[in-house]
Formats: sequence, structure tokens, C-alpha cells
Amino acid sequence: MDLRTTYLGLELAHPIVPGASPLVDDLDLVRRLEDAGAPCIVMHSLFEEQITRERTSQHNLSAYSESFAEALSFLPPPDDFVLGPEQYLEQVRRIKRAVSVPVIASLNGVTDSGWTEYARLIQQAGADALELNLYQLATSLWKAGEAIEKQAYSVLKAVKSCVTIPVAVKLSPFYTSVAYVARQMDELGADGLVLFNRFYQPDIDVDDLQVVPSLHLSDSSELLLRLRWLAILSGRLQASLSCSGGVHAPLDVAKALMAGAHSVQVVSALLRHGPEHLRSLREGLQAFMLVHEYESVRQMQASMSLQTCPDPSAFERANYMRVLQSWRPQEEPGADAWTA
Repeated sequence: MDLRTTYLGLELAHPIVPGASPLVDDLDLVRRLEDAGAPCIVMHSLFEEQITRERTSQHNLSAYSESFAEALSFLPPPDDFVLGPEQYLEQVRRIKRAVSVPVIASLNGVTDSGWTEYARLIQQAGADALELNLYQLATSLWKAGEAIEKQAYSVLKAVKSCVTIPVAVKLSPFYTSVAYVARQMDELGADGLVLFNRFYQPDIDVDDLQVVPSLHLSDSSELLLRLRWLAILSGRLQASLSCSGGVHAPLDVAKALMAGAHSVQVVSALLRHGPEHLRSLREGLQAFMLVHEYESVRQMQASMSLQTCPDPSAFERANYMRVLQSWRPQEEPGADAWTA
């Protein structure tokens, strides 16, 4: 049974990849991931804000602290970042020395200058590929969606111009036209698209009157959005496709591959169950393939995509109508059923 797949031009032993997470901060956990069969290691992001903070001396910050103290509070305290910019580069080097599989680093920024220098440094540190994690919450009443998209394209062009390693772009599902943005990224040379970035919504502490971070691990229900867009984009782009979000069980992996994914990133399930869960997912995928008589992962890939559908939008609209019309009230034990 052949589990091999190609992602970002990298030949991987199988498609189940540990996605960006704090696990990479600990070399022992990185080695456990490799021991569990990780075909590559994806590092969490280095943020542009970390780079900016590093470049700004403490003297300059304190000199103006009275005039913009509130603005300083927008950035997380330095201790919140386990790896600063220089430590991040050193961790790339350490992981490269510690494992024999490809290492994919990650950058998260909003301006061209925030990406290019460290993209070069990350390549020099030995990363085999780079993931651009595009996260920008559009809060301006005056900035059009087109301007935000152009900024994202500009970032990709800038990074592609300064590195030779493969570059993936981690997209949001909230663009007006995901398909158009994906095509633009593809034409600008993105080697892969990761679907999708997972946003974390802040909560409110009503007693202390503070906005507090809120982290909720994913579940398999989040996979459905990824399956839809994998199926729509598969076969229509040159870029590799990676599924990120909602993958917890072997069946989730199989669905993502059949929709068109070349790799499947797993994070929440590994945080819940530990690095060894990666082995369980791989063995479960093998069992699924055996039962369903698949000889290879490549045979599965895109078998349920919409690449042969002449009008995916019509297919999606028909499916939407069918779902709405298929609902029927369920009779609960001890309760009277009602009819609509």
C-alpha cells in the first residue's frame, strides 16, 4: 500500500502532517513527532510584531510610554512569545539537526517589510519550505476588500522574489471570492495553499472588564468548510492543496484526501492526545484504504472533487437547496411530534 504524496514539491512518506503548534518549541516533542511517523515538521508562525518589538529598543519604548501607553498594551508582553526572532531562527536550525524530515517554517505579518528579510533568514537557517500565514482583521470602515487582497498579493510577490524554497499561503475562508483569491495566488507563484486559517475569537471578562484570549480546540465539524473548498479548487490550480482544521479521525483524513488535499495538517488532535496520535491516524488511514480497496493515496486524491463538474457554483446551490428541503422534525421520546 503506497501512502506517499507530494506537497510543495516535497515527497512525503504519507499525507498526515503535524500542523503549526507549540509542540515545535520542545525538541523532545519534535523527536516524538518524527518517531510517530511525521513526514515533515510545520513550525508555528514568527509574527511581524515580534520582529518589530525586537528592533525597537527598550529605551525608545519607555521614553514615550506616557504618550502612548495604551498603544503599547495592544502587543502581547514579550514573555508571551516563547521564541523571539533570533530564537526562532535558531530553533529552525536545531530542528533541522534533530530530524531527518523536511521542516516548514512559518511567517505571520501584514507588511512587505515584515516578511522579506526574515523569509531570507529562515531559508538560510535551513528551512525546506515556508508557510505565509495571512491574518489581518479588516476593521477599517474605509478599506475595501480589494485593497486587502492586493496587500496579500504584494506580500506573496515580495517573499517569492527573495527566497528559492517553496512557499505556501495559509488563506482565510472569509474573502468575498475564495476561488478568485486562490487563482491569483496560484498565478503569482504560490507553491501551495493551506485551507484554512483558523481564527480565535476573544471573550469578555465581565468582572475584570477585560478582553481575554479564548482558545477552543477544533472538532470534526469544522472539516466541512475545508472539504467544500478543496473539492471546488482541486484540479483547477497548479499549487498543492493542504487541509488544515477539523481533522481528528482517520475518516477525516480520508475525506480531505478524496476532496483533493495533497496533505492534511493536524493540530488540535495532537494537542489533545499527544504526538503518538499521529501514528493512530496513519494506521487508521491504512485500514480505511484496505477496506475500500485503495492501493495508493494518489488513487484516493480528488476522487470526490468537482474538477469534472462544469459549474461548481450550480452544484453548490443545488446542494444548498436540497439540504434545506430535507429537514424533517424528529419525534422525541415522550413528546408529541409536530409537522411543519
